[in-house]
Amino acid sequence: MSVQCNVAIEQAAGAKLGFFERWLTLWVFLAIVAGIALGQAVPAPFQALGAMEVAKVNLPVGLLIWVMIIPMLLKIDFASLHEVKRHWRGIGVTLFVNWAVKPFSMALLGWIFIRHLFAPYLPAEQIDSYIAGLIILAAAPCTAMVFVWSHLTRGEPNFTLSQVALNDVIMIFAFAPIVGLLLGLSAITVPWDTLFLSVLMYIVIPVGLAQAWRRWLRLKGEAVFQATLQRLHPIGIVALLATLVLLFAFQGEAILSQPLIIAMLAVPILIQVYFNSGLAYLLNRKFGVAHCVAGPSALIGASNFFELAVAAAISLFGFQSGAALATVVGVLIEVPVMLSVVKIVNRSRAWYEAGANAN
Repeated sequence: MSVQCNVAIEQAAGAKLGFFERWLTLWVFLAIVAGIALGQAVPAPFQALGAMEVAKVNLPVGLLIWVMIIPMLLKIDFASLHEVKRHWRGIGVTLFVNWAVKPFSMALLGWIFIRHLFAPYLPAEQIDSYIAGLIILAAAPCTAMVFVWSHLTRGEPNFTLSQVALNDVIMIFAFAPIVGLLLGLSAITVPWDTLFLSVLMYIVIPVGLAQAWRRWLRLKGEAVFQATLQRLHPIGIVALLATLVLLFAFQGEAILSQPLIIAMLAVPILIQVYFNSGLAYLLNRKFGVAHCVAGPSALIGASNFFELAVAAAISLFGFQSGAALATVVGVLIEVPVMLSVVKIVNRSRAWYEAGANAN
């Protein structure tokens, strides 16, 4: 085991999944149930909220998205980009998986499962929208939850921070072109103006606001900064759940008529998570990367920035679209699936290090 990994283990000692993260799948499930029930019982208020739009952006949802995204972006320190050279092999693997493999593999899986294998069991008018949602989900690398997964694998914190910061910079420029390309290849009409507006609204502006707020808080001292992060964290989760309640209030009728839709949408998401995490893990082992870098690399390579994906899908295709539903399925299965990847990474440490040391 490298000195680098020994340091990482000491830094991660005692790290654990927080209360909200540990039960996120349950909260999401309850939000789904509440949204469906409320949408059926009192549809008028939700229809009124859905009509509150400016330039195709739903104002209530836009506000909630900002509330959930900005606290997460507040954790990102772009000054950590200087660590990129130190961890160039692990970062190279993660960038390859995140940007050259994951969106394209998801487009392929969507084509196989949604357009062909499951097509007879899905509403025909939503098939393109489901595939679009899966592509949007895969094109946004995870930002916030990755820090939790990195801790649980005793990952190298400087690698995780620099990798996430680099991904966020790339996302500003690459998210719209990749999504547009893959939607075009899937024969889905690309609303370019809305796509670029989504990038501006849900990446560029929140990143700018979060970084300005971060600098202001750091001037007040580390204690104030950390206390603010702790206070904001549950607010972000609540905003996510409120968004899901609104979304499922609109999706409820379609789900009740075909409850297996969520299970069918989960299949390509599950496959791509295990495929991409496994690919990143094996490539890191092949290149002799330390396990404390390979662990978070595999997890960053597989997980998704589902808050951005939900926001973009709603902006591009609307509340009642299959795209919005597909991104929410990603939220639903994120925690249990990623925890299983964490367990695999931790249990295979000895096997990994034997192979990495041999290379």
